[in-house]
Amino acid sequence: MDGAAADRLGAGELLRAALAPGVTASAAGPYALFARLRESAPVLYDPELETRFLTGFADCQAVLAGPAFAVPDAAWLRRERPGWAARPAADFFYASLLGTNGAAHERLRGPLTAAFAPRRAAELAAGVEKAVDELLDRFADALSGGATADFQALVGYPLPVAVVGELIGVPRADREEFHRLGRDAARLLEPVRSDEDWRRADAAVTALRAYFAGLLRERRARPAGDLASVLPACSGGERPLGESELADLLVLVFVAGFETTAGLLGTAVQALLTHPGQAALLRADPGLLPGAVEEALRWDGPVLMTERLALEPVEVGGVPVPAGGSVTAVLGAANRDPRRHPDPDAFLVRRPDVHVLSFGAGPHYCFGAALARLEAALLLGPLLERFPGLAPAGEPVRRASACLRSFDALPLAATG
Repeated sequence: MDGAAADRLGAGELLRAALAPGVTASAAGPYALFARLRESAPVLYDPELETRFLTGFADCQAVLAGPAFAVPDAAWLRRERPGWAARPAADFFYASLLGTNGAAHERLRGPLTAAFAPRRAAELAAGVEKAVDELLDRFADALSGGATADFQALVGYPLPVAVVGELIGVPRADREEFHRLGRDAARLLEPVRSDEDWRRADAAVTALRAYFAGLLRERRARPAGDLASVLPACSGGERPLGESELADLLVLVFVAGFETTAGLLGTAVQALLTHPGQAALLRADPGLLPGAVEEALRWDGPVLMTERLALEPVEVGGVPVPAGGSVTAVLGAANRDPRRHPDPDAFLVRRPDVHVLSFGAGPHYCFGAALARLEAALLLGPLLERFPGLAPAGEPVRRASACLRSFDALPLAATG
């Protein structure tokens, strides 16, 4: 949609246009529409979706980090969406870290924190570097002779699947099938879920739960030092986690550990290759890599939005929200708010004072954020060094999603 056409739309029409699959899956994305929406109606209630969309950085940060808001949980599910309650995917989602609050959330998060604590950053980095080397060797073979290769199929998805699979203890032979199951389970993140979304998510969650329950049984008999072995020992206390809760934690770690990271890797590579001057800066100074990852998260992050509920009557951006009212923080819009990041549509690896909401904020800040950043930084440096002539080759295919920014295919070629 061009700027003139967008200028003729009202706020509600701007929102609908921004959430349209063709826009969210386009190269430019919904960012120009989000900007116009932020200018005209930074807090916009949508009666069909029954939520208030927030597009300003300060408003989104206040909602995500503030004590007056919580995520929709199992009680909300039974009260507001009783028709979903019998679905395996809903049962999983609204009882997981993503759908619990307060003490229930800490009860699940605590064992993960304890299980991850012994795994030093250097140990994780060594595993990521090993996986990067193997996958870039395969990518180089695919590019030989001037061929075009799909970065997302050969590196973007396999890297986070390998890293989180190794971390949990999923054998290599099982990981490819988990890629598909994880994508199907991630349909739960969509703001509007079709019957097909539910069908595929239910089937994926059922299969993943069964797999990880079996893996936990196997590790109890033969511990291996991985997360599946360590997690049960970290889940003691007054209310130790049951077997099904432990299995669900592993499902969440696996799916969340690769789905959004795969999105970040693809969009970061595409951003650099379509801004060759910025890629040249990274080649000349690898010390810029951490900042480049933050800028990639800001400029085109993997998750566009997330929902919260008001625990009490409150105002957001001067607009009253009743107790129980829904608000949706549009992370992609917040990260490009010029009041927080000047010249927000420019991609600048040297941008100072970058602060992103791509991983959320507050008690539901993404547990795997540090690992995702590590994977991106340890991939981008070797990729740019080994393939100095790497460039887009053909039309990339964006994932059709209102919530996730990711590539289904990202064809590249090594030129020069």
